[in-house]
Amino acid sequence: MAPPPPSAAGPAAVNSQSEVENRTRLGRIGWAAPLVLVAARTVLLLLGQGAFAAALALKGDPTPWQSAGAWWTVFGTVADLGCLGLLACFLRREGIRFKDLLGPVRGWRDLWAGLGYYALIMPIHFGAFFLSSQLVYGAWSPDIPAGILHMRALPLWAVVYSASIWWMIWSPTEETTYQAYALPRLQALCGQPWIAIAIVWFWWTLQHCALPLILDWKYVLWRFLCFVPGMLPTILIYHRKRRLAPMIVAHWPMDIVASLTTMIR
Repeated sequence: MAPPPPSAAGPAAVNSQSEVENRTRLGRIGWAAPLVLVAARTVLLLLGQGAFAAALALKGDPTPWQSAGAWWTVFGTVADLGCLGLLACFLRREGIRFKDLLGPVRGWRDLWAGLGYYALIMPIHFGAFFLSSQLVYGAWSPDIPAGILHMRALPLWAVVYSASIWWMIWSPTEETTYQAYALPRLQALCGQPWIAIAIVWFWWTLQHCALPLILDWKYVLWRFLCFVPGMLPTILIYHRKRRLAPMIVAHWPMDIVASLTTMIR
């Protein structure tokens, strides 16, 4: 049986929990798609960094993996394009579109809601940064090499790309992948919201350990702990409100700040 046109239920209802559960019962949603997507961004980030490291190694860079880490606002788009491609395939099977995941956009209302969420969540990230640094490194800032997450030296084109195009693609793709797509489908499959939230929370936090990856266990632990506290309220807000546009608005300034401050010398 062919799926009904997405417009029949309206853009807001197509990705509602009841509609997702209905498509799950009809066999249009299985475990593979949401589980692949929650893990895909981490894997794709590692592949992107690996590709940059290989290119730098061919140029004679003595520490290609570490040097490639500075390019995370460029190779991060590899994860975006890969996830968008996977999403296109999975959504086609469901018979819905990208706009159905986004839902209606409410202009100024979404803008102010998003800025409010940003004001709520960003202090949690800042607090987690300092607390996790104390726990792992015994200092207020992590002991990691310069040029990766601070004092990054990139060519002009990469600086312009990082300050403009990267975050415009990254934030919507990240929110769509974990929140609008994976979360409601995992909830429909497992029947328990808290299990779905836990799966998304873990993988979304782990993703940041690969943005970029430094081959040191202290760094991985510090990076994971940095994002554990802030990711939970982000997920809970979307789970409660089911409004993607304000979450994208809240995410944009976080990524803009991360992109620009890590290039200050």
